[in-house]
Amino acid sequence: MTSSFPDVRPERLLRELAPQVLGAVVRRHRDFAAAEDAVQEALFAAARQWPQEGVPVNPRGWLIHVASRRLMDQVRSEAARRRREEIVVGLVPPELQLALAADEAAGEQDDTLILLFMCCHPALTSSSAIALTLRAVGGLTTGEIARAFLVPDATMGQRISRAKQSIQSSKVPFRLPTAEERAQRLTAVLHVLYLIFNEGYTSSSGPALQRCDLADEAIRLTRLVHAQLPEDGEVAGLLALMLLTDARRAARCGPAGELVPLDEQDRSRWDRAAIAEGVALISATLPRGQVGPYQLQAAISALHDEAPRAEDTDWPQILALYGVLLHMADNPMVRLNHAIATAMVHGPEAGLRLLASLDGDARMAGHHRLEAVRAHLLERAGEVAAAIAGYRRAAGRTASLPERDYLLGRAARLSERRGG
Repeated sequence: MTSSFPDVRPERLLRELAPQVLGAVVRRHRDFAAAEDAVQEALFAAARQWPQEGVPVNPRGWLIHVASRRLMDQVRSEAARRRREEIVVGLVPPELQLALAADEAAGEQDDTLILLFMCCHPALTSSSAIALTLRAVGGLTTGEIARAFLVPDATMGQRISRAKQSIQSSKVPFRLPTAEERAQRLTAVLHVLYLIFNEGYTSSSGPALQRCDLADEAIRLTRLVHAQLPEDGEVAGLLALMLLTDARRAARCGPAGELVPLDEQDRSRWDRAAIAEGVALISATLPRGQVGPYQLQAAISALHDEAPRAEDTDWPQILALYGVLLHMADNPMVRLNHAIATAMVHGPEAGLRLLASLDGDARMAGHHRLEAVRAHLLERAGEVAAAIAGYRRAAGRTASLPERDYLLGRAARLSERRGG
């Protein structure tokens, strides 16, 4: 029996269900790498069948059943028997099998949060844990993860492969961690959620500026973590940051999906309920004690959101907050944003001087955002020819079509003004 609801879109449903199905299959079979392969096969099968045959009434249960069947087929094959026989013999007691079957029949169990903490196991290095989780929970490609880490695709592929092997050999139990374990893994978990949200808010590649399903899932999971740890300031700060940033979603694209920069957005289209919730969260969190990077970023985002017009933005306060953030998290993206804030307060030449310090950072070599910001500041400084060249360089370095088109459009408009 299948669902006939016309608004069910299989491709989006598959993305939303993928981490839940992976979590259920890992919980049942205890083999992360094999489970991931089986789930991918089930997703491919659904992508072929569902558009023609309709979405099953219980799509999650369908995917778990198909993935489990594929996994068991692998186990039974001669090539895989020696490697996997310990997984299927005596590992899952009968009473647990009954519980798992009940979960699948009900279709209500959401293992995504458990999978999130499992992949952020302290047996892995922080970077490996984050990369693996972005792949398993966020559904990001190796290339997307590599761009988030500012490393080559091949390097990230090796990192993810090693992380899978470490998870497999560590025999990590599939369950929500204890309070002590949560504390050990929380930094990695929050970083994963932050990166998933960022990829959803501004896609690093492809024809669409935003991937709303990723942003929504990051917010949903962060709400779950916040419900588990309501007194943690950084969890609340991250949730506030997501809400305050995502509130601008509707105004970021024009009628044809084109990028609309922050200072040109129609602020009446911003989600005021999300802004109010984010401001309330960060306002309640900041006075509690030690302030962390997510709280500072949320405070910066709140200053943007509370300004009625772009020209009303409190840039001196934003610059001061970035100065504090630099002492906590001195990474190239923070320095890039600090340079922007400096330019808004002290003029474009001051911002350009700070950008020069990033030219020697290998992580930023060839990154389109460095060139895009430099071009914008050169334009503000009246150096039109250099700005045009900078916009064109930046356009050639991004895999996002809306960003590329925006940058080429800026270059074209400047070129027209100066008569070619």
